[in-house]
Amino acid sequence: LSHSHTFRNFKVLLILSCLPAKLINGGVAGIVGVTCVFPIDLVKTRLQNQRQGQQVYKSMIDCLIKTVRSEGYFGMYRGAAVNLTLVTPEKAIKLAANDFFRCHLSKDGRGLTVFREMLAGCAAGMCQVIVTTPMEMLKIQLQDAGRLATQQRKPCIIPPNRLATTNTVLSRSYNVVPNTSPHPSATQIARELLHTQGIQGLYKGLGATLLRDVPFSVIYFPLFANLNKLGKPSPDEAAPFYWSFISGCVAGSTAAVAVNPCDVVKTRLQSLSKGANEETYSGIIDCFGKIMKREGPSAFLKGACCRALVIAPLFGIVQVMYFIGVGEFIMSQSSLKLISD
Repeated sequence: LSHSHTFRNFKVLLILSCLPAKLINGGVAGIVGVTCVFPIDLVKTRLQNQRQGQQVYKSMIDCLIKTVRSEGYFGMYRGAAVNLTLVTPEKAIKLAANDFFRCHLSKDGRGLTVFREMLAGCAAGMCQVIVTTPMEMLKIQLQDAGRLATQQRKPCIIPPNRLATTNTVLSRSYNVVPNTSPHPSATQIARELLHTQGIQGLYKGLGATLLRDVPFSVIYFPLFANLNKLGKPSPDEAAPFYWSFISGCVAGSTAAVAVNPCDVVKTRLQSLSKGANEETYSGIIDCFGKIMKREGPSAFLKGACCRALVIAPLFGIVQVMYFIGVGEFIMSQSSLKLISD
């Protein structure tokens, strides 16, 4: 027992010593990945938020074309600053937490069972929502603003009873009533939410975020570990980088599509401003029920293709960064500089 306890403590210390490098790897991978795939993530949000009979966009390509035409090239990156700022701590928390819990659930250095791998992934998913929820909350407002503006330009009749249900938060910036004020920044949205609703305003949709991210991590981490294991020449050797990339892409896209219904619900709940005739929701169950009743089961797959296209390269890049060891290289250079000084 003493030997087992000592070995586990040694592994924890080893993980903590590697943490700065993991933070760098996760951060660099997140920034590169977000920059590459953010326009598709914007399309996903807009497709998930539009209702039947009020479609502004017909498909992913149609949405990209209309966004560029109406908002310019940089319109596709509306909300990217929030992601680029918070993706580093988000990915770092997820990956470091998974390593930490895998260490605690392993026995004497032996491999984990699939169930224990799922437990580690579950715990990692629960940790990351501390950053993910406010990041997604702010990002969605910025991403969806263009869709609302486009919808306002289309001729439609807004029933009087719908005007009363308009969310007052951010109403000065954009709402169902056309106005000429510019789109707000993430800082303005955050300040107004904190002023009107307190810290809970930034954590609206926390339950739905947990419902999405915990199952995602439960699926992704064990699936990646087992797929990556298939590419190892021997148990003691690492898989080639291309195999790690493919494993990350396959595991990421599979997990993304599997939890897409929860992502649709989260997007709807976190959207503060509504278009004409768009219903509001009181919670997760109410949202599920109304979407099922009014739009059918297919509505839960809205944006699934976009989400797979976003997540697959994002997690593939993460695994390549780990394989290359960008963080380890930077930390070693920093150590050498300190020694030379």
